[in-house]
Amino acid sequence: MQTPDVPDFLHSAGVYRAMGQNPALLRAWAPLRAHVVTQNALGAYRLEIVILRAAHAQDSSYEWAHHVVRGRQAGLDDALIAALKGPLTGLEGEAALLAETVDALSGTTMLPPSLRDRLIAHLGEVATLDLIATVGFYSTLAFILKTFDVALDAEIVEALDAAPLTED
Repeated sequence: MQTPDVPDFLHSAGVYRAMGQNPALLRAWAPLRAHVVTQNALGAYRLEIVILRAAHAQDSSYEWAHHVVRGRQAGLDDALIAALKGPLTGLEGEAALLAETVDALSGTTMLPPSLRDRLIAHLGEVATLDLIATVGFYSTLAFILKTFDVALDAEIVEALDAAPLTED
């Protein structure tokens, strides 16, 4: 659904064209995105769990769809992806810990000391900081995407039409 008071070019422009309306923001965004997406200490598999749970927490259909595709590429199966939209009781092990962390950050903007300590014991301090930064980055991205009603990229629509998410 398009928002009537948003310029038409933003509805179908993609996230970077939308952000390109503020070149200084886009220039500042690029190095942080590079770190969060490709240079973080989480690794691709964990990163996609975190992003999908953050997309769910922010109700960001754009990021959810994009990261269903990317999550599959990183090795997540459809059952895990689907479970990331559900209660924590549907998750186990590391996935549950990562999702619990995203939920805490999304709900209270901080980790309780016991969760922080478990996360650091499991991932280390560097990866814990990268996880926190990832949730913040994707929360900000969701604000932009949803405010300007950015449409899904055609290749993501095609990929999900060809292989819809299943729970089996």
